[in-house]
Amino acid sequence: MTRRGVVLGGGGVAGIAWETGYLTGLIEAGRSVLDADLLVGTSAGSTVAAQITSGIGLPELYQRQVDPSLQAPELPAALDAEAMSELFGSAYVEATGPLDMRRRIGALALRAPTVPEAERRAVIAARLPRHSWPALDLRIVAVDAHTGEERVFDKDSGVDLVDAVAASCAVPATWPPVTIGARRYVDGGVRSLENADLAAGCERVLVFQVMEVPESHELDDQVSTLRASGARVTVIRPDEAAKAALGPNLLDPAVRGPAAKAGHEQGRREAAGLAWFWA
Repeated sequence: MTRRGVVLGGGGVAGIAWETGYLTGLIEAGRSVLDADLLVGTSAGSTVAAQITSGIGLPELYQRQVDPSLQAPELPAALDAEAMSELFGSAYVEATGPLDMRRRIGALALRAPTVPEAERRAVIAARLPRHSWPALDLRIVAVDAHTGEERVFDKDSGVDLVDAVAASCAVPATWPPVTIGARRYVDGGVRSLENADLAAGCERVLVFQVMEVPESHELDDQVSTLRASGARVTVIRPDEAAKAALGPNLLDPAVRGPAAKAGHEQGRREAAGLAWFWA
């Protein structure tokens, strides 16, 4: 039996909106990613994955993005790919390898002044219609702030779903690292904005990439590895209209409506070309 995987990458509240809109466009065309065997969620993608497996239908989740009266409360902040690269420049330059780089970014996150952890957790809890893990194979990625090692949370990890999503969404130097047991965790995007390699073993893979980091070939390498194993992989990126709607600050709550609508139109338009995933 063909195993299908969907990888939902990071990209702030704007990315949540765009991915939700796109998936809603697909479902209107008769294509549901909930038919997949595996969902991998990183940062914004972890929120989307937890939302769409909550039992709440995508049309309602879409309305929660485009209708201001239904939108979850968010804390405004700033995030763009160039600013992130500049902020973590020394970690990239001085690191002896990927693990050391993640440790350095984790140390920066642990030192940075942010809102209280409880305040940020309340935002994540409000985003999620359901706070228990789904039966579907959902994997949420975070990074240990001290060791730099990745942690993949799932329904068997013994970790609360809200905490797992909060950890995956803990953008370094923007949001506080999340305490789970004796450890503290930062955004799964510190390892990879998509973590597409975690879909290894799937024969068909859809990867949603919201953010493209200048001069980074990380996702290309992951996709090449998946394809070398025999998987058919398509990377879905915002089209020009969606890029304009997302804007330069992916953490701006004001762009949720436009980003979701742009994603919705793009998903409806591109659904036919993705039929192979379900065939």
